[in-house]
Amino acid sequence: MSDQPGTASPLKVAIVGAGPAGFYAAGQLLAAKDVEVEITLLDRLPVPFGLVRFGVAPDHPKIKSVTRIYEKTAAKPGFRFFGNVEVGRDVSHAELLERHHAVIYTTGASHDRRLGIPGEDLPGSHAATEFVAWYNGHPDHRDAEFDLSVKRAVVIGNGNVAVDVARMLGLSADELRETDTADHAIAALAESGIEEIVMVGRRGLAQAAFTNPELRELGEMADCDIVVDPAEVALDEHSRTWLERDGADVREKRNVEIATEYSTRTPDGKKRRIVLRFLASPVRILGEDKVEGIELVRNELVADDDGWLSARPTEETEVIECGLVLRSIGYRGTKLADVPFDDQRATIRNVAGRVIDENTDEQVPGVYTAGWIKRGPSGIIGTNKKCAQGTVDALLEDVAAGALPAPSEDASDLGELLAERQPDLIDWAAWQRIDAHEQALGEPQGRPRVKLTRIEEMVEAARAAAGAA
Repeated sequence: MSDQPGTASPLKVAIVGAGPAGFYAAGQLLAAKDVEVEITLLDRLPVPFGLVRFGVAPDHPKIKSVTRIYEKTAAKPGFRFFGNVEVGRDVSHAELLERHHAVIYTTGASHDRRLGIPGEDLPGSHAATEFVAWYNGHPDHRDAEFDLSVKRAVVIGNGNVAVDVARMLGLSADELRETDTADHAIAALAESGIEEIVMVGRRGLAQAAFTNPELRELGEMADCDIVVDPAEVALDEHSRTWLERDGADVREKRNVEIATEYSTRTPDGKKRRIVLRFLASPVRILGEDKVEGIELVRNELVADDDGWLSARPTEETEVIECGLVLRSIGYRGTKLADVPFDDQRATIRNVAGRVIDENTDEQVPGVYTAGWIKRGPSGIIGTNKKCAQGTVDALLEDVAAGALPAPSEDASDLGELLAERQPDLIDWAAWQRIDAHEQALGEPQGRPRVKLTRIEEMVEAARAAAGAA
């Protein structure tokens, strides 16, 4: 093939999705030895950082500081960013391939998994993904509405997102005002009438997916008690065996210890309370015109021949009165135009990051994937670093083997092409102006930033600052 990278020209790679996986892949490629690399990073939104900006809880600023690493990547020679660009609308998959040796899709998994039970679509029943995006100021969900006048909310799920959602509902107004929570969410949450948040997990405490720091934070809130019935933390024989197995996760043992300590506490009579429930599954959301309650079935743990535990429903059921249900049972990726997709796994079809054709099961030359859209929604922010490295290693192996298709068009004209189709194109310098504007808004309030939550506001801030300069 002509125009092979490392010989007559640099390796040109487009990365679609400017979240953690996209930035890690960009940084790893730009640090690659023996090959010059040019990166074009694109995102549907004007602002980068994806899950770090729109998924991480606002009261976790230390986690958000990972963006400093991404900023160092953006400052390297060979990097360029185009925001407010949607692949499939402003530029096609084929046009990216024509201008690059490779395209890596790192678009994440932003849609919720459904419960599939009666009443799930009643007003007052929402995906936790929507709630998280709302309080984090995502433009797609900025105008979502949640009835926070109710007395009790039920959060379905036992992962970190479920814990974040429960905690956000329990934070005091003063705690919220120190964060970069979107202003519209601060106003609504400060006036919330919610007194109790019940978090329900399908399996037992020993199998819960949340991490130790997330669970520990629930017991350290200014105006919210943590309540755990001692019966909820009593381990059955299967759970005790699970914790004693070879290679048992220390995280699971520590979760049991933390929750067991919670079960010994006497509530302080704070404004709100978070109640932890385990071994229960929703079977029906109740109500006529809105959510009025939820029916749960009690589960028991059963072990298969390999010792893996699953939850099996019993005959015991109960109804919890509530006015708000937030479903947090996982995320799903969505299909991209002209990119092979695995509907069952809700990920791009791939083997070790190499995208695989749906019809031939052969590798699609020059097309790769990383992050949640590659492996599914698992792990923490840092997990994407290793995931991206695996994809980058595969790509560089293909470079060494001469297996990448040569670009048929000049990538240097992509900026002009995008600007013609998207007049509100945002480059890295424009994002930096948005960033500075948000930080300046937050500074007088002692907050890290005040987020702009509408695309037109972001574009206006970028233009106004450019004009002032």
